[in-house]
Amino acid sequence: MNNSPQRAAKGFTRAFWVSNTVELFERMAYYAVFIVLTIYLSSILGFNDFEASMISGLFSGGLYLLPIFSGAYADKIGFRKSMIIAFSLLSIGYLGLGVLPTLLEAAGLVSYGVTTQFNGLPDSYTRWIIVPVLFVLMVGGSFIKSIISASVAKETTEATRARGYSIFYMMVNVGAFTGKTIIDPLRNVIGEQAYIYINYFSGAMTIVALLAVILLYKSTHTAGEGKSLHEIGQGFMRIITNWRLLILILIVTGFWMVQQQLYATMPKYVIRMAGETAKPGWIANVNPFVVVCCVSFVTRLMAKRSAITSMNIGMFLIPFSALLMACGNLLGNDVISGMSNITLMMIAGIVIQALAECFISPRYLEYFSLQAPKGEEGMYLGFSHLHSFLSSIFGFGIAGVLLTKYCPDPVLFETREAWEAASANAHYIWYYFAAIGLISALALLVFAKITQSIDKKKKAKV
Repeated sequence: MNNSPQRAAKGFTRAFWVSNTVELFERMAYYAVFIVLTIYLSSILGFNDFEASMISGLFSGGLYLLPIFSGAYADKIGFRKSMIIAFSLLSIGYLGLGVLPTLLEAAGLVSYGVTTQFNGLPDSYTRWIIVPVLFVLMVGGSFIKSIISASVAKETTEATRARGYSIFYMMVNVGAFTGKTIIDPLRNVIGEQAYIYINYFSGAMTIVALLAVILLYKSTHTAGEGKSLHEIGQGFMRIITNWRLLILILIVTGFWMVQQQLYATMPKYVIRMAGETAKPGWIANVNPFVVVCCVSFVTRLMAKRSAITSMNIGMFLIPFSALLMACGNLLGNDVISGMSNITLMMIAGIVIQALAECFISPRYLEYFSLQAPKGEEGMYLGFSHLHSFLSSIFGFGIAGVLLTKYCPDPVLFETREAWEAASANAHYIWYYFAAIGLISALALLVFAKITQSIDKKKKAKV
């Protein structure tokens, strides 16, 4: 297929479709593991809620901080080489997550089955071997964050960019949906061992993506820019001195702090509040399902509106979603049509979150890509993910504190009654995140008004 700019003006190049396809496989791998990462850390490795949340938050945060640097490096060496490096590291990392518990069991520190039996693992420093394994995943994932989104920018024109990012975001969510469907049926069959074996699935997906890049990816736009370290440093400084981008990142961080609770709080919350039969994987899948169904429609609906206008709408939806999640506990854990109020209201909140995401995320990436000078797309798109670094650190950290305070682990209590008393106000968790979402929405509204006023004054002077 022709990869020329002329072809891109009418449709999309082969490189565009290969990039989006491997993104699908990578998202399948990532979300299959990430949806239960805090549970894996607690149930398989013996970390408490706060430790599991902080490790997960630092891992997720690193995935979004490192693209600032890996994106610049990708611009230098070319996207094909960067993808090969990325998927090689990801394959090693996911397989490492699967092998590590086997090594711990062989050492006599734990016994795995339908339920996990610890034999000193929670008190052993050996469990911290997970840190270098997650670091390998972090580095590999950091390349993907910048490469794929920057590849979309390079393989589209201004006329096709919004639609290109809409397709990109749809592929992300198809992958997320598919990955999350694996864990719940696996958990039903083999119990807590599912949190181990899911890593082998993810490793297989990244190996498939690696082979696809080696065999199929070719683009005239991504041969590498050959920048010196000095030039990369200059480009980086241009980004961090762009006050609009920095403020926008801080504002959008609030939105993503709420979104992060899909992984930081929700899995443990629904299992503890709705019971062990709860299916956090399927509940989390509501998000990508809604996004896949709605993102193209929302993009077309907002096509004549500015990126900031679209984002404003999404930001005012997010605090409402958190309030819906709180309603589950307020209504009591009654079962309606085979579904508890906890689960029902959690799903309702996630639906609203997903709609907010449709308004915000594709246009946010578009906004950043349009700020990028030619040859620096990787760096700029890498920097665009800084909000996720901040939201991961603070979102997961707050989640660990709030879970410990309002929805603690039942195994820490001698009786069911004692735990129920301790978790009576579990819904307070969502009030905190509703407040964060509302403050962010108001901040973006003020940001939009100020920037519009400045732009009008500049045009008047010209």
